[in-house]
Amino acid sequence: MKFFRVLANGVPRLGEANDDLDSGRLYPSGLDAFDVISQPSAVADGDHVDLRAAELLPPIDVITIRDFITFEQHTVGALRSVAGDKGVPEAWYDAPAFYFTNPHAAMGHNATVPVAPGSQQFDFELEVAAVIGKDGYNLSPAEAEEHIAGYMILNDWSARDLQRQEMTVGLGPAKGKDTATSLGPLFVTKDEFDDVTDGGFLKLHMSVSINGKELATDSLANMAWSFPELISYASRGTWVRRGDILGSGTCGGGCLAEMWGWAGTTTPAPLHRDDVISLTVERLGTLTNFIGEAAPVHEIPKARRRPFTPPVPWAPAQTAE
Repeated sequence: MKFFRVLANGVPRLGEANDDLDSGRLYPSGLDAFDVISQPSAVADGDHVDLRAAELLPPIDVITIRDFITFEQHTVGALRSVAGDKGVPEAWYDAPAFYFTNPHAAMGHNATVPVAPGSQQFDFELEVAAVIGKDGYNLSPAEAEEHIAGYMILNDWSARDLQRQEMTVGLGPAKGKDTATSLGPLFVTKDEFDDVTDGGFLKLHMSVSINGKELATDSLANMAWSFPELISYASRGTWVRRGDILGSGTCGGGCLAEMWGWAGTTTPAPLHRDDVISLTVERLGTLTNFIGEAAPVHEIPKARRRPFTPPVPWAPAQTAE
């Protein structure tokens, strides 16, 4: 099944896309994708929607977004740009790293994405996300595979100059990432990928274009960990819940920062207003967004330095023998 969502008369409505991925029809009002998955008798026989022209919502209500970094080529190149040429830390190879990003900034297909305020190096990231279909705690990889409901394209918009500065503190990314995350255009259920899944990896072609010119391609199969392994790690000692979104991380060549890292210059140029970015993934469609204006920067003062006295080292009292 291939789901989309759109505002119809101001109300979010679920629809199902046709096999052409360019058109579809609406379900009755009040249903979400998980309702239809659990009640497959529902029929999308409402109004016709041209998905190429419509501005869509994210295909599901966004609760949480965990975004990983799992493509080695991207990791090596992007870290040269964002973190200086320090090489890939050994910890990257030990476990799949991720961060939580802003669910309130989720956007859909054909939406206008604002540049992060104050950024001069705005960037896209070509990713695929897995969607959790049922709650799970501390899952093994084999168990985690059964918790995947389906997949969608994810664009992790990134302000590289802001990200580069804030991550020197040892936290983040924060304002370098939370202006927008695009999702869609479709949420496609897992059964649609059985014939291209091998050992938990999906053999799907990925590409990105800027203003109609293709920039890079890769395969989703080049992830260093499979989605079940990512979900297992994310659930270690905690819960993943229905509707949670877990991003694959950026594929090889799937962002400008990686190319800047390889080239040593900001070529191709950072994104600017009116640029059109299209991410295409086999069987998931094309997610297109337009670059808009940045909101104004409201300055805040630098930290107020306060006198302090470091604490005296403490040790437990010794007990008499």
